[in-house]
Amino acid sequence: MICPYCGHNNSRVVDTRDLGRMIRRRRECRECGKRFTTYEQIAHVVSVVKSDGRREPFDREKILRGLRIACAKRPISTEAIEGIVEQVEEYVFSQGKAEIPSKVIGNLVLERLKAVDPVAYIRFATVYLQLPDLDSVRQEIDRLLGSSEGTRSSPRTSRKP
Repeated sequence: MICPYCGHNNSRVVDTRDLGRMIRRRRECRECGKRFTTYEQIAHVVSVVKSDGRREPFDREKILRGLRIACAKRPISTEAIEGIVEQVEEYVFSQGKAEIPSKVIGNLVLERLKAVDPVAYIRFATVYLQLPDLDSVRQEIDRLLGSSEGTRSSPRTSRKP
């Protein structure tokens, strides 16, 4: 492992912790004596099958970016956002499959986000569910609140993930 301080590749492991899907190692450079942390992740590639049939590698950063946008200026901690990403990632890899539909991932994010913050949920749902107009957004809010009766518009018949 290359030392981020001096560039030498002679280090020793001081501490190792298993974090589930990741291993954290605390290292000490034998050249300069400084310590640094590395994270090792299992190199199991899972493909995400998009709704149009395309496939792309699972990317936790893509989920994280979407959540950060949905949670912007909301009272949601970085730890809560990271927790959602970790839960989704853990689920994806625990399936032991080479492919997983994007719909499954999106629904997992929505389910967890709903429990954390309803406004962030609506923001994410607007993009993920491709809600085309304000009536569709209103229907989703009514559904979220459990009071869809009495709305002026008809219930949405299809949700395109």
